[in-house]
Amino acid sequence: MKLVLLGAPGAGKGTQAEILCKKLDIPTISTGNILRAAVKNGTPVGLKAKEYMESGALVPDEVIIGILKERLEEPDCAKGFILDGVPRTIPQAEAIEAGGIGIDCALSIEVEDSVIVERMSGRRTCPDCGSSFHVVSNPPKQEGKCDNCGAALTVRKDDAPETVRQRLATYHAETEPLKAFYEARGKLKTVDNQPTIEATTAEIEKALGL
Repeated sequence: MKLVLLGAPGAGKGTQAEILCKKLDIPTISTGNILRAAVKNGTPVGLKAKEYMESGALVPDEVIIGILKERLEEPDCAKGFILDGVPRTIPQAEAIEAGGIGIDCALSIEVEDSVIVERMSGRRTCPDCGSSFHVVSNPPKQEGKCDNCGAALTVRKDDAPETVRQRLATYHAETEPLKAFYEARGKLKTVDNQPTIEATTAEIEKALGL
């Protein structure tokens, strides 16, 4: 299954991607992770991305799509993949299509803005292994410490309420139009946010026919 996960920042895409990964035995491909890996591994596209990142510029779409194609050629993607954080814009989605990367379904997790602002202010992230927790819905076993590696959890700068509102405005302007893009291709499925992670997973499984 080749899936694109859509939804505002804080909609729970990362959490649900992790669950689907295990269930379907396919990898989640997040732009941030593949960019960092390509830079670290010094691949040709990675070196190009590094130039932009070091100068503080946005990495252009063709470089991101190049890195994505490199990643999708790896053997663990043979049975499918989940894209999280890419495409972010219509031009990226068009470039993915033009690059011959087939998508079976775009799944959008629908959450009210007010819920997201509240939710993200309670989010805690592990700076070492990247695990994500929430003080209410997914608290760590030991307060302030990562369950997986024991590092001290932090509040990301972009989880502050005023930053979240700015990120939501950008999402509505740039990424939300992707819903219409995939709907026009008969590939969009939407799932309303549920009170618990498990209930949202159940709705997603129902939407995907799992």
